[in-house]
Amino acid sequence: MPHMVVNDIGIEYEEYGRKYGKPFLLICGFTRAMTSWPDSLIEQLVDNGYRVIVFDNRDIGLSHQFDDKGIPDMRRIMAGLSDGSATDLAPYTLNDMAKDAAELLKALDASPAIVMGTSMGGMIAQLLALEHPECVKALIPTMTTARNPEITMSTPEAGAVLMDRPANPTRNAIAQRAVTANRVIGSGPTLQATDAELRESAAKEFDRAYRPAGISRQYAAITVTAPWHERLKEIDVPTLVLHGEKDTLILPANGRDVAGRIPGARYVEIPDWGHDMPPKAVPELLKHILPFAESVQEKSDVEA
Repeated sequence: MPHMVVNDIGIEYEEYGRKYGKPFLLICGFTRAMTSWPDSLIEQLVDNGYRVIVFDNRDIGLSHQFDDKGIPDMRRIMAGLSDGSATDLAPYTLNDMAKDAAELLKALDASPAIVMGTSMGGMIAQLLALEHPECVKALIPTMTTARNPEITMSTPEAGAVLMDRPANPTRNAIAQRAVTANRVIGSGPTLQATDAELRESAAKEFDRAYRPAGISRQYAAITVTAPWHERLKEIDVPTLVLHGEKDTLILPANGRDVAGRIPGARYVEIPDWGHDMPPKAVPELLKHILPFAESVQEKSDVEA
């Protein structure tokens, strides 16, 4: 896969579809590499004329690893949230990760793009639209939040699953953790992935690049980035917010809050969908994504 230096770090990325197709950027969530996107989602976007760009966020997959920064001291970071010192204790913030995405789009001559991000990727997508608006034609924040402190983020059970890591992180242990975690944060029975699909996906990412220290640094980035919910009124692009009714890791109230703060945003809550991207959910997601993206393109063509 191609590798490019942007924002002074190396980013691993891949493109699908025609070189001069309509740019569509997918931003991964916390701990997830670009290989985690369902093939069927990418294929359908390509079949509809989009140039799909995926990449590994910093510290995950094959992008730049910040091992020289060590593992963040989360106790000091949590203590530093009250006095403003937390940001200095983390290797980077979500704002830095948004700049990675912006610089990648510019380097690929793919700006502005329709931008879809899931979970942490949805947070990055919002910050991309706020801080690099020239890079975003339309926005699809998915299963995500603007970190409004007045809204509960997760159920206690889901929060515990997020932080639970195997003491001995072998390939099999990581694959089994994916199954166990999904039963808490994943979709309901009509959409959920099979155990075999979950194990295969987790094992595939493990074989490609397992980076537990990078996971710690990404978590620190989320923690120290100041909430931006009050800034969302500044976003001035078509926006579709997607969220799962069954999401326990980022509760639907967070998605509704994001949509309610972005002028003109449309909110769709999908029954039986959780905090995952199972193959069975892709057709339902595309029912909303494709018409939205097409309407954005038609509006762009008229204005041109």
